Amino acid sequence: VQLQASGGGLVQAGESLTLSCAASGRTFVGYTVGWFRQTPGNERDFVAAVHWAAGRTYYNDSMQGRFTISRDSDKNTVNLRISGLKPEDTARYVCAADRRWTDVSKIEVWGTGTLVTVSS
Repeated sequence: VQLQASGGGLVQAGESLTLSCAASGRTFVGYTVGWFRQTPGNERDFVAAVHWAAGRTYYNDSMQGRFTISRDSDKNTVNLRISGLKPEDTARYVCAADRRWTDVSKIEVWGTGTLVTVSS
């Protein structure tokens, strides 16, 4: 499976944005799909993930509330909605997929990422 992230852009603080992670090559069946974000010089932070079949969601405790992950079976996408955007949310958001999702260092597939820039 190959992943393509989209939906990023330049937004004002307080606005909302929905990022989308699309799969090509196959469906997400059997995978947990998640989002990470990374800023230059910093570690990649886990944001949220969803088990495609069960619909079970996982969130970084510090990000729960403004971030909502969902799956769209019709479009074969995993979406991340970010509400109440803050300048500190500025980052490249990358989606990833793995059949086990037990170790970030062993994640099977990484997407290209989409840049979100929040102005104050």
